[in-house]
Amino acid sequence: MNRHFAFAVAVSSGLLLVACGSDDGNGDAGQPVLSKADTLTLTSVELPARYVTSGTVTSDHRVSISSRISGYIRELPVREGDRIKTGQVLVRVDPVNARQGLVQAEADLADAKGDLNRYEELFKASAVSKQQLDRVRLRYKVARSQVEQARNQLSYAEVRSPVDGVVVEKRMNKGDLASPGAPILLLEDPANLLVETYVSDQFVSGIREGDEVEIEVSSLQQAFTGVVRQVVQAADAVSHQFLIKIALQARDDVHPGMYAQVGFKVGSRKGLQVPVAAVIERAGLNGTYVADSNGIVHYRQIRLGQKRGEQIEVLAGLHDGDTVAWNGAPALVTGMKLQAK
Repeated sequence: MNRHFAFAVAVSSGLLLVACGSDDGNGDAGQPVLSKADTLTLTSVELPARYVTSGTVTSDHRVSISSRISGYIRELPVREGDRIKTGQVLVRVDPVNARQGLVQAEADLADAKGDLNRYEELFKASAVSKQQLDRVRLRYKVARSQVEQARNQLSYAEVRSPVDGVVVEKRMNKGDLASPGAPILLLEDPANLLVETYVSDQFVSGIREGDEVEIEVSSLQQAFTGVVRQVVQAADAVSHQFLIKIALQARDDVHPGMYAQVGFKVGSRKGLQVPVAAVIERAGLNGTYVADSNGIVHYRQIRLGQKRGEQIEVLAGLHDGDTVAWNGAPALVTGMKLQAK
């Protein structure tokens, strides 16, 4: 009997210890420690109700680079992701055909020049007519033009960038055969960005060019503003949705190809916001300290929404009238009592 009694006491003591512990393991069963902290009593505010779609960041200025002559690619010194300056050499093609064309054109010019000299002498001696001399002169002009054209073709062996940009796609490599019009590289200008997204016919009538929308790129965890630049007034034949193009300001942390979410304002709703400084992250979960009616703080987990400046929306975990606390001195832990600053 004594052994059973001792075991029951031990179990009861263990339960008592657990019951007295704090939410974050730092509480004290004695007199609460006082802490001076910033506080805010929450009240519902008007927040925009948004229709959210997914989209992709693209460049408004996309350039396809190709060769104007046929030949094997001798040099292709750039790779995907490289930043390119206007005038930078992108491709060098081995201009075998263009070089042969120049040799042939120069030979024709030399022959035409000789004929012209001979006919001019004959015309002075009245041995040929003016009409015959004019035909020889015309042949000489055509031959000279063909030499200039052949020299221009030879200069096309070096392909230079027409714009500042970034290489986003490389379709050929050194040793491949380039031909006129066949894309070799694809460049995009990162200073002119768009987000392309599709919206259903239910909402497209309420979207106008010039409307401001919220853009959120998941890797940045912060919303910023875009402006509707174009509403394509023709639905996709498969999805029956409408393409919307949204202009962005140039940002160093946003790049073509990124996934983005677009929020179109469709009304308003009530919601709660807390200062970003009041949010605490622990093991990937978010929480904040909430004061009860006696001024004792308790750690509470919350679910966050969108960040707007220095405020962030709370989707779950807090209620209208709750008092949150942060920036405590000493640092806040569950069980502390707030003291006015």
